[in-house]
Amino acid sequence: MTERELHLIENLCEANAPSGFEDETANAARAAMEDICDVEEDSLRNLYLIRRKNTGDKPVLMLDAHSDEVGFMVHSIRPTGTLRVVALGGWNRATLPGAAVWVRNREGKWLPGVIAAKPPHFMSAAEKERQGTPEIRDLAVDVGARSAEEAETVFGVRMGEPVVPNAPFRYDEANGLFFGKAFDCRIGCAALLEVMRRIADEDLQIDVVGALSAQEEVGERGCKVSVNRIRPDAALVFEGCPADDTFGEPYAMQTKLKYGPMIRFMDNSVISNPRFVRFALDLAEKKGIPAQAAVREGGGNDAAVIQSQLNGAPAIVLGVPVRYIHTPACIAAAADYEATVELALALIRALNESVIKAF
Repeated sequence: MTERELHLIENLCEANAPSGFEDETANAARAAMEDICDVEEDSLRNLYLIRRKNTGDKPVLMLDAHSDEVGFMVHSIRPTGTLRVVALGGWNRATLPGAAVWVRNREGKWLPGVIAAKPPHFMSAAEKERQGTPEIRDLAVDVGARSAEEAETVFGVRMGEPVVPNAPFRYDEANGLFFGKAFDCRIGCAALLEVMRRIADEDLQIDVVGALSAQEEVGERGCKVSVNRIRPDAALVFEGCPADDTFGEPYAMQTKLKYGPMIRFMDNSVISNPRFVRFALDLAEKKGIPAQAAVREGGGNDAAVIQSQLNGAPAIVLGVPVRYIHTPACIAAAADYEATVELALALIRALNESVIKAF
């Protein structure tokens, strides 16, 4: 893990960029890549990275990762000065009370806040008994205001502003572990950007275009635009995907930390092109790159959009395992990030027109 890569991962993960507000992710990626790629952006905040050695007469491989994270939007301000919010994406709601957050105000400043949790000292026996998973509409985000007027005039809070977890990025070098927020999918974004950097000067049999697609967490909306702009012949979708190695039956665990990227046969949104999946798994085995196969019963990702648009370009997902996805704080492994990069590079170097047509 180089200092450059670690710095980029930190910048991406600490970007405050929930669905619809992807500017900070896009800005961090642009700053990291504009020395080697042509960088373009659309009004949806999709960011495009065009390899300068593309020729325009070869099959196009799209590299996709989504730039948003699960978050909230301010719905209204209660008389007490606390904020009612709506979810941007699907939260594990049981993990939210007591979490630290950032709230953007009208001046663009990020204010520290807390998702209110009623102290047990004030709970009745019945309230203690029914503690569990709160509804999003019942949550209260507290920035320290004493009234709605103070929240608006002193703190500058207003309707429509984003809210994200406050979970600083940390790297445990001794154990090769990342701690922080938004690893879904900033760890995937980092892998995509590193792959683009490592192939910048290579002679390939394909053209490669990267996309950091917006608003994945609210229905893969950005990818519906980016896939039509890139018009790929095939695609690799980088993800931060839910690890399953700390719960459930051992025989059914398919996404474990430090076992390499997860390549899924299906999830709730897509059946990945099975020939492409097998090609990737066989190549990983041949190259000695750790990888995991998975059949997921839930979830969704941008591969579903890519395979169902235009001519149905074959797409597979390279997912970096992330423990406690869609919560305020996550864990991922540097070894899985690097294995994802290495497998993507092996695939890019192996792909050509005839291989893609065989999918």
